[in-house]
Amino acid sequence: MRTAVLGVGNILLSDEGVGVRAIEALTDRYTFSGEMECIDGGTMGLDLLPFIEGKDRLLIIDAVNAEMSPGTVIRIENEDIPKFLGQKLSVHQIGLPEMLSAAALMSILPEEICLIGMQPEKLETGLILSGVVSARFNDLIFAAITKLAEWGIEARERPVVYVPQG
Repeated sequence: MRTAVLGVGNILLSDEGVGVRAIEALTDRYTFSGEMECIDGGTMGLDLLPFIEGKDRLLIIDAVNAEMSPGTVIRIENEDIPKFLGQKLSVHQIGLPEMLSAAALMSILPEEICLIGMQPEKLETGLILSGVVSARFNDLIFAAITKLAEWGIEARERPVVYVPQG
């Protein structure tokens, strides 16, 4: 089964970029079994359609407004995702529901879709995640790896390579 993990968000708006930061962490820390691709979707919206075409499963990682405490990780599956994305945090989320709708109209929507989201604390201009989101970031990564494991994809930690300085 072909799987895509899509991290979306705007890294210029602090916690809004948590999905992109998650893709960076997944590709830096792990290798994966099976046909899996990690995609930095940024704020591309409809331009993401070619990246999900031909995929059987899609895992989206994003900052979401769940009206919960900052740092809370949530998981939403399949047909509940477009309804949930009605509560937009930023301009890129205007494109995400439309991208999913367009994929459905074009008959390229993956059979299984999961959204792993994190409630942001700050959406201000800045390149650094807020303290709460940083502290809970590994929970977001664990939730993504757990969902991938449910789909039969194994995450293997990359070995840490020490390079002496000097």
